[in-house]
This record gives sequence, structure tokens and C-alpha cells, in this order.
Amino acid sequence: MNKKIPKEPELEKEELITTEVSEEPKAKKIEELEKEVAEWKDKYLRCMAEFENFRKRTISEKAEWIRLATQKFALEICDVLDNFERAIQQATEEEKSTPFGKGVLMIEQQLRKALEKEGVKKIEALGEPFNPEFHEALAHIPSDQEENTVTAIIQNGYIMHDKVLRPVRVAVSNGSKINNESQEE
Repeated sequence: MNKKIPKEPELEKEELITTEVSEEPKAKKIEELEKEVAEWKDKYLRCMAEFENFRKRTISEKAEWIRLATQKFALEICDVLDNFERAIQQATEEEKSTPFGKGVLMIEQQLRKALEKEGVKKIEALGEPFNPEFHEALAHIPSDQEENTVTAIIQNGYIMHDKVLRPVRVAVSNGSKINNESQEE
């Protein structure tokens, strides 16, 4: 069962077709193609860079929208917390010890913890030197404290992740009582 594999016919020299193309047109064509490839590569890289910048900008803008929405909402909740504090300050010790009073205190504490969990903190200002970054002076009043010291808090201020949501509205000492006492002596 030996099969014979047919031989390929041999081509004679006359049957071979050879076309000689000069080297110059080939080199020119290769140069043109390489230039076109370089242009397309440049366009591709620029497009990818623009897309990456767009993606980063979109992520950044989305994070900023979320941050602003969260800050706005947190500030509204801070107003509610302030009202809870005012209500608790007005209640007597007897009222605070009732089940209703205890419930109000628990809600106020829960609300404060929820805000702290989101990075919202009350700005402590009483007795501190006046700082325009955190305080908004609404009045200058005579007091025993040094001049430009916060002597009263008119409205609480809050900070969220190191950014002031609302400055503390305060009354600042003008040091008049100290000056009056030293003048009398």
C-alpha cells in the first residue's frame, strides 16, 4: 500500500515571473506608512489621555456633589440638634428625669453620635480667643475676661472633616470690666 506522492512540477526559469521594483518607491511607501502609523498612534494616545482626564474629572465632580449634598444635609440636622439642646436647657431637672425627658435626651445623644460618625463636630468656643476662621462676632460685651475672648455663644457652629459648615456666632469680650476696675484703683 505504498502510495506515491506526486511530484510538484518543476518550473523552468522562463515560467518564473519576477518583477523588479526599485528600492526607492518601497522605501517611500514604507516611510509614508510609518508616518501614518505614528499619526494614528499619537491620536490614540491623546484620545486615551483625554478619556482618562475625563474619567478622573467625572469622579472628582461626583465626589464634590456628594460632599456638598452631605454638608447641606448635615447643616440642616445641626439646626435640629441645636433645637434639641435649647429644649433640654429649658427643661427642669424634674422634667429631664421623666420618661419623656429621658427619651428627648437619648434622641439628642443619638443624633449627636450620628453626626460625629459622619465627621460633624461642634466647635467649642466659650473662653477661647476670637478666631475669625471659626467664629462670627455678633456683639462686643463688657466682661471679666480678656479682650477678644469669646464670652457667650449665640448659635453653635459646626465643622465637618476640617471644613467649617457654620461658624459659631458669638459675643466677644471688649475687656471693659477689667479696664474700669484698673481705672478705679
